[in-house]
Amino acid sequence: MATKISVSNQKGGVGKTTTSINLATALAAVRKRVLLIDFDPQGNATTGLGIYSHKISTSYELLTKEQTLSEVITNTNIPGLSLIPASIDLVGAEIELVQVSKRESILKEALKPYDDMFDYVIIDSPPSMGLLTLNALVAADGVLVPLQCEYYALEGLSYLLNSIKRIRATYNPKLRLSGIVLTMYDRRNSLSLSVEKDVRKHLDSLVFKTVIPRNIKISEAPSHGRPVLIYDVKCVGSYAYMELAKEFLEKEKTWKTD
Repeated sequence: MATKISVSNQKGGVGKTTTSINLATALAAVRKRVLLIDFDPQGNATTGLGIYSHKISTSYELLTKEQTLSEVITNTNIPGLSLIPASIDLVGAEIELVQVSKRESILKEALKPYDDMFDYVIIDSPPSMGLLTLNALVAADGVLVPLQCEYYALEGLSYLLNSIKRIRATYNPKLRLSGIVLTMYDRRNSLSLSVEKDVRKHLDSLVFKTVIPRNIKISEAPSHGRPVLIYDVKCVGSYAYMELAKEFLEKEKTWKTD
């Protein structure tokens, strides 16, 4: 049975898509069967894996039930990693589905018949709490939160944690906070250190020990259509994401025994 993780943050520009792509790649590198679902209309996870065609099926067709999950899956150049691409059509999905019964559970139901095909499903959610993110959280077992090391990011985190509590109470009682990943971390910056101290103080073990540093190679990789792990496996950014995947797998062992 696949473990489904929604990578979510209601604030944009925090490294959400970068984390989705590189965590999925790192898991595939250790021979896990991984499906990455791009649920963001911007489609950055799609182009970040080098897929640019406008003629392929996307998560929009899945959400509107025009096609099944097996029909919208696209292969990537990374062994073990499959992708459901996104398109700008997702922008209109919330309006189109307003009259649909149980519209918050469409993704969950679409994934059920294919649960044994993958070890992990990583969902790259848009930076908002709309129907797309709601579908991701209802379908997920856990939420992974990338948190940029800046002041306003802490305000957004509080709002997201409250949203997770409401969704757990209303739609998905099994939803857990899988962890918080500090991103764009700069040890030379006192603000990064301050944010890290505050987050670890209040959320303790929920914060991953691994931090993702500011790194030029991480920034360059998407323009080449590659995860940083493929673009430059020896850079500090690649090393950080490999360590994050290792820590993620260790944490999952404790989740399964709880």
